[in-house]
Amino acid sequence: MRQPTRRLVIAFFASLLVGYGIAWATMVALKAELRFFGFGTLSMLATLVAMLLIFALDGPLNLRTFDWPTPEEDPALRADNVRHFLIVGFLIVVVAGLVASWLLNTKLLPVPASAESRSIDGLLSGHFVLIGVLFALVSVFMLYSIIVFRRREGDTEEGVYFHGNTTLEIVWTVLPLALVLYFGYWGVKSLKEVTAPQPDALVVEVEAAQWSWNFTYPEYGIEHAAELTLPAGRQVLLKMHSKDVIHSFWVPEFRVKQDVVPGRETHLRVTPSLEGTYKLRCAEICGTAHSTMLATVNVLPADEFEAWATGAELAAADLTPEQRGAEVANAQGCLGCHSVDGTTLVGPTWLGLYGKAETLEDGSTVTVDDDYLRRSIREPLAQIVEGYPPAMPTTYADANLLPDEDVEALIAYIKSLQ
Repeated sequence: MRQPTRRLVIAFFASLLVGYGIAWATMVALKAELRFFGFGTLSMLATLVAMLLIFALDGPLNLRTFDWPTPEEDPALRADNVRHFLIVGFLIVVVAGLVASWLLNTKLLPVPASAESRSIDGLLSGHFVLIGVLFALVSVFMLYSIIVFRRREGDTEEGVYFHGNTTLEIVWTVLPLALVLYFGYWGVKSLKEVTAPQPDALVVEVEAAQWSWNFTYPEYGIEHAAELTLPAGRQVLLKMHSKDVIHSFWVPEFRVKQDVVPGRETHLRVTPSLEGTYKLRCAEICGTAHSTMLATVNVLPADEFEAWATGAELAAADLTPEQRGAEVANAQGCLGCHSVDGTTLVGPTWLGLYGKAETLEDGSTVTVDDDYLRRSIREPLAQIVEGYPPAMPTTYADANLLPDEDVEALIAYIKSLQ
């Protein structure tokens, strides 16, 4: 093995041992939990400091890793190099600590509300620390060189010429490789934790469509719920499918996200841990009303969820056609384009619509009755009202996606809006 390579290997492993020793001793002394993130991050920083000290002090191993001049060759230059290296090393540690601390203590994410968020937030925190270290490594070296080694007035000499540095090239190859492998392992470990199935998971079927969500609970016989209600402390298996285009299920507080793809069923597991009300968003641009594709998510204590599920199942059987139509309108996202108070949205308002004479885009007129409404739902492009875009999805032509009884309920609801 060549002498510079041997020096580098000895320096690297000595620094690694010292760094891990410092990390272990610190966490034991502070009685801190030896979690993967905490120990890994602390040992990485300690290893960096140890390597800087070993290189700078050129201890009993006589490493001279960066091939500085020996005291016999140029004692003044060697002392000056050590001073610069120590200053830069100290500044890197300080700046890295400040940047990482700022990132970790800035509320970049909403409150974590699921068991999965702990693993994901830990991984993100590790990236924040790495961002701080890399930012410091680049910016400190750059700014220090610009300021300290700038050309002075009257200095016309050329700088010292050198060609390559084997040690430095090995270091900036080995360390990034080690970091990539480290974070790759961490990411796989986190993914395994997030997707681990639980035997008592509650199954909820999620249907996404332009531009609405609706939820079915097979265990309780609840269908077409407009809001997603979940029990705290119990894993939920979301079985999702799309009626039209690609959507994406995302509750930021849960941290997990999954695409909802037409023609296939995708799965997402989440264990709500914090009771409260959250907002489900579509995280994939899916059309003109994408921004309105929202749904309320309620996380309840287990006993309250059971009471809600039982009550919802019983209440569904007692709904009038108009009430059932209002539920279908909410579940199918109709109210994202049609108002019930006279407000103009993407499509005509439903207030006072039934019995009204509408002018179509071809100049003809039609009276809004049951047949017209039924055709407008099943064949939305057949009779476009003048002044409105042909934006309604054509997926409702499929009776499997919108049963006839739901269509009749919608018509009854529109009739009631006078």
